[in-house]
Amino acid sequence: MARAIIDEKICKGCGLCVSVCPKKILRLAACRMNDKGYNPAEVTDQAACIGCAMCGIICPDSAITVEK
Repeated sequence: MARAIIDEKICKGCGLCVSVCPKKILRLAACRMNDKGYNPAEVTDQAACIGCAMCGIICPDSAITVEK
C-alpha cells in the first residue's frame, strides 16, 4: 500500500501538492501551524493514496516522500 509522508517542519503550505493530487486526499491544515508559522499539508485518507508521487515531484521544498 502506498503512502505519502509530509515533513511538516519544512512544508511552507504553498498548496501545490493539493492542486495536483488526482485522488484529492491532500489539504492544508486549517487549525495547525508548523514552527515557521505555515499551515502544512496533510493527508486526509492515507488508504486512498495510489502512490503516483505527483505531490512529491511538485513540492518545491522536497517535503513529501511517497512510499510504495
